Amino acid sequence: MPEILNATNPVPGYDNTVINRNIPLSPDSTQIQNVPDPSRVGRADGKTEQQDNGSLGSFENIRYDSNFQTFLQRLREAPSLAESLSALFSGREGTVVLSGMSEGLAAEMAQVMEMLHMDEGELLSFMTGQFKAGTRFGGVLFALLRNAYARASSDSVRQDILLFLKTYADYSSTEHIEGNILRNLRGMADAMPASWAEKLRELTAQMENAIAAGDRQSGLALLQQEVFPHMSAYVGRTHDLGVSRGLLSLLTLDMARYENGSQENLLQAFRRLVSYGTLKDQLGGFSDQELLTLLRSSEFNKASAANQFAQHLSNAAAHALSGEGDAATQQVFQQLVAAMLINESVYMPVNHYLIPLEWDGKFLFSEMWVDPDAEDKNGGQADKRQGHTVKILFKMDVQALGLFDVIISSTGREVDIHISCPERVVPFSRQIEQSLAQILTQNGLTPAAVSVRKMERPVTLTEVFPQIFERKNSVNVKV
Repeated sequence: MPEILNATNPVPGYDNTVINRNIPLSPDSTQIQNVPDPSRVGRADGKTEQQDNGSLGSFENIRYDSNFQTFLQRLREAPSLAESLSALFSGREGTVVLSGMSEGLAAEMAQVMEMLHMDEGELLSFMTGQFKAGTRFGGVLFALLRNAYARASSDSVRQDILLFLKTYADYSSTEHIEGNILRNLRGMADAMPASWAEKLRELTAQMENAIAAGDRQSGLALLQQEVFPHMSAYVGRTHDLGVSRGLLSLLTLDMARYENGSQENLLQAFRRLVSYGTLKDQLGGFSDQELLTLLRSSEFNKASAANQFAQHLSNAAAHALSGEGDAATQQVFQQLVAAMLINESVYMPVNHYLIPLEWDGKFLFSEMWVDPDAEDKNGGQADKRQGHTVKILFKMDVQALGLFDVIISSTGREVDIHISCPERVVPFSRQIEQSLAQILTQNGLTPAAVSVRKMERPVTLTEVFPQIFERKNSVNVKV
């Protein structure tokens, strides 16, 4: 019988019902797609949501299936801090270009410019300050905890050590978290209608007073009992899912850290550690006040407070990114902030430092990456009998000369130095090699290999530190 709903009669043997009836039903068939279930890992199917595009350089858009792949992409695309700083401080006779800058931005840049004039002693102090400020968990207490974690035979001991470290991280970041909370509150008020923003600005003023008075509990009560109900009513009434809703999500995270980082939580986490017999002998002698004094006087806190260069540079970035300065200046600061954030990522296994200075009337902007636990040349861990292995990558942009790549590997007293230099420096390569060998020898080190060659292309961070890719084989997804 003709099928009147089709344009033509079906061909015998190719009827839709016959085809569907003959499909073999197999639970392992990849043609049958899984029902999404975040509570378990399903079998492979024909879905195409995952962005496995092969090599690192093959994708163009931001990854949405993997945090780590997003990190790798941004690492590949991140501009060089040294080049960005060179563009920012370009000018005649070493003067910073201030055209198009507001008064506040120009003042901060002038302060940064003043700090670039360093002698050898000031440069050493600047570098050691960065090293200390970049190591939050340094000192005798954390060395004991690190040793106890490595020797612990119980998972509960390890979990409580990690809990104490997390609480300390939030406790030591109190000032930063408070600043984030106030900025998010002001940002939400600016993005809301005036009828709702007026109440939120009043609550922000109260929060600011609580922070100034050091009253953390009042601030938390204000957020929980006033701010969040007000924002819940606003979103429910207006269905605003834009800027205010996004900032509210950030505020939630900051509030959780603000609550966790209280002094009471810190002391409670420490007392839990002391309750273990394996730690009581080493940590039981600390009173609450002695512990707080020790943490507040740590090298990290001292160095962070004394790092005026970072503070002025971040203040200048805040001025520029808030709309002050011309488009070129804002773009440079955007590149600076992006490069700094990617180098501070939790996926970055090496330490990163910035060394900008003016030397003999010339600007020198350098980035340094340090791996204190590097592998040896054969790909395995270095022989402990020979000493600890450290690998360092310098990227230096010297005014009027160009970009240098310096790779340093040190095992015990043996040091390898390999330098890639601009073409105009190549005629002096032999002289540079001899000078570096003499400097190492004078400082009690053995120059195992020293070479200076023409730079064919800038070396990438992943070439020097291939362990950056170690997480690539692990499970990492966005939820």
